[in-house]
Amino acid sequence: MTRTILLKRLRAFTEEVTADLIMPTRLQKGDTEQIFRPAKVYLMRLPDGTSATKKAPYVLHQVITGMDQQPQGQRVTSSAKVRSICCVYNDDEQEGGLMLLNLMERLRIAMLRQVVIGGQFTLDLEAGLETLVYPDDTAPYFVGEMISTWKLPPVEREVNL
Repeated sequence: MTRTILLKRLRAFTEEVTADLIMPTRLQKGDTEQIFRPAKVYLMRLPDGTSATKKAPYVLHQVITGMDQQPQGQRVTSSAKVRSICCVYNDDEQEGGLMLLNLMERLRIAMLRQVVIGGQFTLDLEAGLETLVYPDDTAPYFVGEMISTWKLPPVEREVNL
């Protein structure tokens, strides 16, 4: 459950720190005017496989690996590596690229400033916070990702060996 709680806390954190970044969406069938809104935040997957472009702007947080270990004579440690995919839409390629960078920077800086999320999850700065803006020509959609490692509360053993 702890990794699930981490994702839920990351969603709340992301929504809070990006709430004032209002970005355009692509006109969908039936739309009469351009809609502007903050990025929606999803966990693990988008609602359906065909929504990768329809849902922009969005941030998708995914747990990609986890590690539980107990070195000899030490306490159990737990961690999770999270991939955060950011996607924005803009007809202007320069503005779209800058909009993506702004969204990613807002999230990156907030994580580095706060370090602890939900009172129990700590950003592992030794592991680093990696960002990548995809260089592919995907206009009018612009995508990048961040990889972060989080220290989790350890699972307590019920029986001592």
